[in-house]
Amino acid sequence: MKVLGIAGFSGAGKTTLLERLIPLLCADGVRVSLVKHAHHGFDVDQPGKDSYRHRRAGAGEVLVASDVRWALMHENASAEPPRLQELLARLSPCDLVLAEGWKRDPIPKIEVHRADNEKPWLYPDDGNILAVASDVAPPDEIKWLGLDDLSGIRAFIKQEIGV
Repeated sequence: MKVLGIAGFSGAGKTTLLERLIPLLCADGVRVSLVKHAHHGFDVDQPGKDSYRHRRAGAGEVLVASDVRWALMHENASAEPPRLQELLARLSPCDLVLAEGWKRDPIPKIEVHRADNEKPWLYPDDGNILAVASDVAPPDEIKWLGLDDLSGIRAFIKQEIGV
């Protein structure tokens, strides 16, 4: 499976871009999965639900399944966060994995940058960034994709990543 990182600082618009881009890729017949990196503790479970109670009781993994979806919650007991490659190995086969927020990993990436965010560009220090999706042109030579040019971003992904 092919992997493409969508990297940028918080508030740049990564999630919004993905939310708008994924349906276009799916409409093209691309089977898309997503791996999201969170820098803080998060919980997909709800207090009071059976699965929450089982996990709080000490179960290392809790898998909840219905006829329309299933979710596996794994408690990371080690001090080391899981590596992207370990998480990718757990995914079902697909054509493209979009990895949101794994900006330090050595994978091909599109940087998402918004001028109002007043954050530095990532691409000068990361040779894995193939292009920048931004509301302003980058100051140096790198492929620039307009942040709202979804068809251009989709075409770039299909050409460069080969999906």
